[in-house]
Amino acid sequence: MLPEIFVIGLSIVLASLFLWGFRVLPNERWQVIGCLLSEKSPDGGWKGLNLTYYGFFNATAYLLAAVVFFILMGALSVPPVGAMILLVAILGICMPASGLIAFWVEGKANTFTVGGASFIGLIASPWIVLAMNWTLGSRLGFSIPVLSVLAAISIAYALGEGVGRLACISFGCCYGKPLSECSPLIRRIFRGRGFIFSGATKKIAYADHLDGSEVVPIQALTALLLTGSGLFGCYFFLKGFHFTTFAVLLVVTQAWRILSEFLRADYRGKGRISAYQIMALIAIVYTFVLLTLFPTTGGKTPDLREGLLALWKPDVILFFEMIWGAAFIYTEEPDDRRLGPTACC
Repeated sequence: MLPEIFVIGLSIVLASLFLWGFRVLPNERWQVIGCLLSEKSPDGGWKGLNLTYYGFFNATAYLLAAVVFFILMGALSVPPVGAMILLVAILGICMPASGLIAFWVEGKANTFTVGGASFIGLIASPWIVLAMNWTLGSRLGFSIPVLSVLAAISIAYALGEGVGRLACISFGCCYGKPLSECSPLIRRIFRGRGFIFSGATKKIAYADHLDGSEVVPIQALTALLLTGSGLFGCYFFLKGFHFTTFAVLLVVTQAWRILSEFLRADYRGKGRISAYQIMALIAIVYTFVLLTLFPTTGGKTPDLREGLLALWKPDVILFFEMIWGAAFIYTEEPDDRRLGPTACC
């Protein structure tokens, strides 16, 4: 009964967050949390660093993904130190990759891509797990099933990216096409349900001058689909269906990335098919390769109680506070002309 309570409780929290966020975050006032003043200008003005809801929600998304992953690893009896080292290794690759790949595709600094980061994370994760089993695992007496870790990562990614889309709504990036440019069917579905952004400092305003126009609420659709998939995946993971969880979640999330980009209006690089769509297609193929290389081993059914108890320790709580702080600082990298990153994907 505990898995059901856990998933339902998390569903209620996320649903409440989305009901609030979808309604208020497109408004101008929900972009900047505050400002840290640094120096006074000769004209009497001040220079400073803006702290934005973009950074807040991105950091919260990283935190949610990390906590869920840690709980699932604890449910598999992975020692807390092993789960934390695995988390640091994966985040240490994915966080820099989110900026480097976006710069490579779009040619702009202060830009982040969740799609690129998840692609690199998928490529690297199984080999990180194998290396960890051969080194730390042999010393501490544990071995993590690769497919189980991949299933847990896919759940954490789906939930994290889903919540992270609130950052996009706040900053006005990753926006959909204007309904006026969509097909009659799309207009009929979303008329009165689209997002209307306000504020000259939102990306949708200074990049495409679409503030005040009703656009496809692609961020909300992505948030709902990915978190819904992640919650179902979490339940099936806790019931021991790791093979199915990994296969279904990766196909769903990456197929949606391919399809959803056709409804987006923000710059995605040159060409009709974006680099992010190509990476998503490669990720689907790579998923089936991994399912062949690392078939399910039929290990123990996860014990959620064990995972929750592993989380409730002072050193573990401090570790996650550090993750939130690092993610907030990293995604708040300033841009002299704007209020935050130029885009995220």
